[in-house]
Amino acid sequence: MRIYLDHAATTPLVPPAREAMAPWLDGGVAANPSSVHRSGQRARAAVETARERLAAAIGGAPGELIFVSGATEADALAIVGTLDATPLDAPLVVSAAEHAAVLQVASREALRGRPVVRLDPGQAGAPSPDTLRRTLDGLPVPAALVAVMHTNNETGALADVPALSRIAHEHGAAFHCDAVQALGYVPIDVRALGVDLLALSSHKIGGPQGVGALWVRDGHELVPQALGGAQERGRRAGTHAVAAIVGFGAAARAAAHDAPANATRTAALRDRLATALVRSEGVHENACGPRGPKHLSVRVDGADGEALLLALDDAGVELSAGSACAAGSVEPSHVLTAMGLSREAARASLRFSLSARTTEQQVDVAAERFAKVLERLRAMPEAFGPL
Repeated sequence: MRIYLDHAATTPLVPPAREAMAPWLDGGVAANPSSVHRSGQRARAAVETARERLAAAIGGAPGELIFVSGATEADALAIVGTLDATPLDAPLVVSAAEHAAVLQVASREALRGRPVVRLDPGQAGAPSPDTLRRTLDGLPVPAALVAVMHTNNETGALADVPALSRIAHEHGAAFHCDAVQALGYVPIDVRALGVDLLALSSHKIGGPQGVGALWVRDGHELVPQALGGAQERGRRAGTHAVAAIVGFGAAARAAAHDAPANATRTAALRDRLATALVRSEGVHENACGPRGPKHLSVRVDGADGEALLLALDDAGVELSAGSACAAGSVEPSHVLTAMGLSREAARASLRFSLSARTTEQQVDVAAERFAKVLERLRAMPEAFGPL
């Protein structure tokens, strides 16, 4: 039995999404939602129904949602689209624990001459309101945009988004939130969060890959980045991926409905797994403050994380050594080093991520296999240093 514990990377399709997509995948309808004929308008109606379902899941209005290719594009559009409407000397402020989809865009903005300031996430894994306030107070020019993710993709650390967005607005800055890892497990209400922009991804909540969304508060100025058509009210050109969008809408409706039960069950499974893992010598949970229910980051003293990851894969347990987008990199996790871990400890860390469909049996078997793999690898000097 192979055990999949990498749901922060991607999660299989849930039945509601699969069922909603089926009519658009069987070849019965081939229509562009921008076409005026009957089939085109049927496709348009399906896209708009999905938009309404997604908006309802996050407490927003359908007209505030832009469908994009995924959360990576959503983050880029939020940041670049906002900054393009501001003076170049107005700083961009980002958490040092953000996903690469934010940090790499920030680096590009720095090359263009924009000041970029990184917030220390501390041991809690998310910047505190006090940290943000001190940072914004100390800037010579008011910031244009603050970007802090809701739920960290490696540790599950939760940011106090309502407090952070309020402080940003007090200083005249807009606020962007990557909420990719939150929907379906943590309540998401864009009005209560007080954000201006919020990124979402379909395949993190049991929808199809290749589609995401950016929520943009009505009235927020956003400069389009993809040109060539009037789709998405002129904010993002390109033919709609109808089947994927329909699946996203169905998955979002299910995720929002099931979030309270999902959170309770998944947190219990994560804690069960953590208790079992740390029974092995030299295994520790990485320090973290408040966190979402599905992430578990652990380090193994003296381990080569990549060797451990591959050995676990051979044993039938699939997980990650960090962010999925950093797979294959020999660099330690920037999230963990920003939290204060040494490069060696970060390289010795693994990310387990569960879903509501993970079972107790899977957790228990994964923990047993983990212990056996550790015992075997400890005898291999190339995989382990001294404990």
